[in-house]
Amino acid sequence: MKPAIHDETGTCKVASEILARVGDKWSILVVVCLSEQDQRFNELRRFIGNISQKMLTSTLRNLERDGFVNRSVIPSSPPKVTYSLTSLGREFETTATGLARWAAEHSERIQEAQRAFDNRR
Repeated sequence: MKPAIHDETGTCKVASEILARVGDKWSILVVVCLSEQDQRFNELRRFIGNISQKMLTSTLRNLERDGFVNRSVIPSSPPKVTYSLTSLGREFETTATGLARWAAEHSERIQEAQRAFDNRR
């Protein structure tokens, strides 16, 4: 039996709270990046591109808090920090990668629809 998306009050509160955190573009991109290999902070930042240091730090902390990402500190001088997906993150990776791939494959159709809509206004 699949878990219900709606709770006893008929709202989607639980699903919407989780989707708000892991469904944003930065979380999706971090998970996709980490699906390929463990990464250090600056490697992630280069891969993702247009993300500020503050936003990447916040995204990684949230993903770590929610159990998707593991942060490992390797004692050295300076300390080396790497990020990897947890088992929960690996399960989500299939969905995240599929969503990112779908977005890339359909970007032209979406842009065409946006132009058509804007031209009607």
